[in-house]
Order: sequence, then C-alpha cells, then structure tokens
Amino acid sequence: MERYEILKKIAAEIERGEVSFPTSAVVALQLKRALDDPDCPLDRAARLVQAEPLLSAKVVAVANSTVCNRSGRPITDVRTAVLRLGFRYLRALASAVVSRQLAAPATARDRELADRLWAHSAHVAALAHVLARRVTRLDPETALFAGIVHEVGAFYLVSRTGDYPGLLDEDFPTWSESGEAEVGRAVLKALAVPQPIIDAIEVCWQGFLAMPPTTLGDTLLLADELAPVESPLRDLDGCPREGMAASIDLLVGEETLLEIMRESAQDVASLTAALQL
Repeated sequence: MERYEILKKIAAEIERGEVSFPTSAVVALQLKRALDDPDCPLDRAARLVQAEPLLSAKVVAVANSTVCNRSGRPITDVRTAVLRLGFRYLRALASAVVSRQLAAPATARDRELADRLWAHSAHVAALAHVLARRVTRLDPETALFAGIVHEVGAFYLVSRTGDYPGLLDEDFPTWSESGEAEVGRAVLKALAVPQPIIDAIEVCWQGFLAMPPTTLGDTLLLADELAPVESPLRDLDGCPREGMAASIDLLVGEETLLEIMRESAQDVASLTAALQL
C-alpha cells in the first residue's frame, strides 16, 4: 500500500471511531468533558485531576509557573491549583495529557520521536501563550490550548508505526503534506477540539506566516517558527532547520518582537518546563 493511502486509511479509521486511548488519556478525556459543563463543581474537577498522576503533577506545576503565580507563594495541593488555574486552563492541560499519552511507541526510535514531539509542542504552547498576551492581544489560554494540541495528529502517527512499518521513514515530509493534515483533522475532531482551534492549526499546516500577526493562526505559526525545538517529523527529510527564528522581528507598539521575547524568556521557560513534566 502506498504511504499516502496509509494516511487516508488511518484518517478513515479515526472518523469511524476506531481509535483507542491509553488509560491515562481516558481519565483526561473524562475531565475535559466534565469541564465542558460550566456548572461542574470544583471538588469534582479536583477529584478527576487527582485520579491521573501525570495530570495532577502538571496542574500543580503550571499553577506554580511564573505565568500563573506572580506572588511566588508555592502551591502544593491539587485543589488549590485547580482553583488558581480555572477550568479553561484545566481543559488545556487535560488535552496535553491526551496528546502526550496518545502515542504508545513500540521502539526506542519512536519513543525518541514522541519525546521530541512533546518538547516541541510544549515550547510552541508556552510561546503562543506569551505571543497572544503581548503581541496579538488574543486570549492567552486559547493560544496555549492550540499550541498543546497542534501536533496531536503526529502523536497518533507515531503510535501507528507498529501497524505500518516504514510509516515515518526519512522522506516523510516529502509525501505527507496533505495526508498528515487529514489525519490531524480526524484526531482533532475525535477529541472534540473547537473549530476555531482547528482553523488555527490549519494555518500552521499551510505554513504561510502573515506579518504583522493578528489571528490565532498567525500566533500559533509564529510560535512554531520561534520554538527552539523543531518537530522531529520535519527532520525526517534530512534537511536541517535554516535558523529562520533568529531573523523574525517586528514592531509591536514601542517594542520589537525580539525585545518582548527577551523580556518574557523567564515566563516561557517556566511554562515550558511545567508542561514537559
């Protein structure tokens, strides 16, 4: 079977509901669905978070990041962290666990791909949060969520390499441009990701960076370009990154983008570290 046909087959399976999630991802999905109810009690949300150790650690870590805890007083329990973050942050973090746990790599190479893919996603999410707050003036939490899930289709592809050997061979980027997006759309819809987020991720897939950035798609793509860790799937064609990030700058009010990023470096580093737990 041609590899593009494999991608179409995988996308069709997902659309038919033939996708399974690891136990930790199932708990995170339950939390996400519960939080879709605006009347969800705080105690119920905290109990659901506590049912998944990775999610518990991530929630407390993000609540203690410099972005979310300007006072510097440490938060050491899940309930206080949930109260500090609010439900919108929790939905994003639940999606982070689903994304990270979606891949069940069978080989050391696949585990390395999944680890690098999550490092890339965490950097993009943290950068998108700062860019939305300081540059495009959009909702930072929405931008964080978009960054967390923008590679979820790639995680799923890593999980399917055992079924389709050679799926992620070295020439992957040369034949995957439309097929990877097709799988990504299917996974995002299976996770009930809102359409505005999917639309922003579509901008990332298209790869056209508008200047100055104004939309959520622009914010996400700019974060993707600025991320110091490249998606490993892009590296599979053997072509090194050209260092475009260092040359990106623009005027934002009375500051430049590079000045803003230097000022926000601590926030980006703190949030990235929390997400990578």
